[in-house]
Amino acid sequence: MTAPTDLLYSETEEELRSAVRSLLADRSDSAGVLARAETGRPHDPAVWNTLASGIGAAGLLVPEKLGGQGASHREAAVVLEELGRAVAPVPYLTSAVLATEILLGCDTADSAEVAPLLREMASGRRVCVPAVPLTLAPGAPLPAAFRDSGGGVLTGRVTAVADAVAADVLLVLADTGLYAVPAASARLTAQVPLDLTRPLAAVTLDAAAGTLLADPATARAAVAGALLSGAGLLASEQLGIAEWCLTQTVGYVRDRHQFNRPVGSFQALKHRLARLWLDVASARAAARAAADALAGSAPDAPLTVAVAQAYCSGVAVRAAEECVQLHGGIGMTWEHPAHLYLKRAKADSLALGTAGHHRGLVADFAELPAP
Repeated sequence: MTAPTDLLYSETEEELRSAVRSLLADRSDSAGVLARAETGRPHDPAVWNTLASGIGAAGLLVPEKLGGQGASHREAAVVLEELGRAVAPVPYLTSAVLATEILLGCDTADSAEVAPLLREMASGRRVCVPAVPLTLAPGAPLPAAFRDSGGGVLTGRVTAVADAVAADVLLVLADTGLYAVPAASARLTAQVPLDLTRPLAAVTLDAAAGTLLADPATARAAVAGALLSGAGLLASEQLGIAEWCLTQTVGYVRDRHQFNRPVGSFQALKHRLARLWLDVASARAAARAAADALAGSAPDAPLTVAVAQAYCSGVAVRAAEECVQLHGGIGMTWEHPAHLYLKRAKADSLALGTAGHHRGLVADFAELPAP
């Protein structure tokens, strides 16, 4: 008989949460995040270094024999929850999740390049980012944007690459396989993102030399697996966004008085927040189920991930919208952090597949006919 799934947080996971939350509260508060976002360079290398190497979060998905922590997607999900709560501008999703999963899908034993790169990423010494659009979804056709003219000399262009400006290495999917390309060899053109804390760029390679990491079949399978894991763990970031918005809004309406009473005492607001609490509680269950399914390589992981993304995406956006609206006038100001959460929630709703795309996957997995 299969053991029942335990979606509760373990003691280790709670300790990891406490460490990450303490770091972000001390070094990446909302005022600091907003100030850095206004400069156009939101990433804070010092915060990333402490998160990646000090806490060891960058290597959670990397086996111990390759220099990582040998943890699972459940622990990585906890980190992403906290990063969502702080809208922290760090390349965790792109480097510690997507790029790491791609490399783990390659031959880490026989390849002379894959294992050393994973070790450097796990230690926080290098940031590695996949040169694919952030909107690329699990189950969607993989792009064929780059061509190898021979000997790993790559040419091509792709847009909407997240965190490329913070990368040391780009993982490039070309017609002849997966390549590692130094970011300095690429031409990066900044694009205007909705979410200022996760910068986007167009990546152009013009006869750039790359190091072959995997053959075409292995590369495409590795990228597809990484997109699945990324979408599943993105649900935890969306959960963190929703939890922050709910907590801050409840606190505000308790303290804000109108007509000589707290505005939170009005029945209409009670109903709205009660519905939002139920949404967040359900999102937590969906996100935890996705992380647990990925951690255990469950056969139904693709379905569980699709359900989590189809649900958590909308909850994060609704929670952020309620946060802005119920904070009244101050919620509409640039100085208040509510807009950072709304923009991250909106951007996340497009990242790694829209809710509509994932609902379509659910229908396919369940063999439901299209209307």
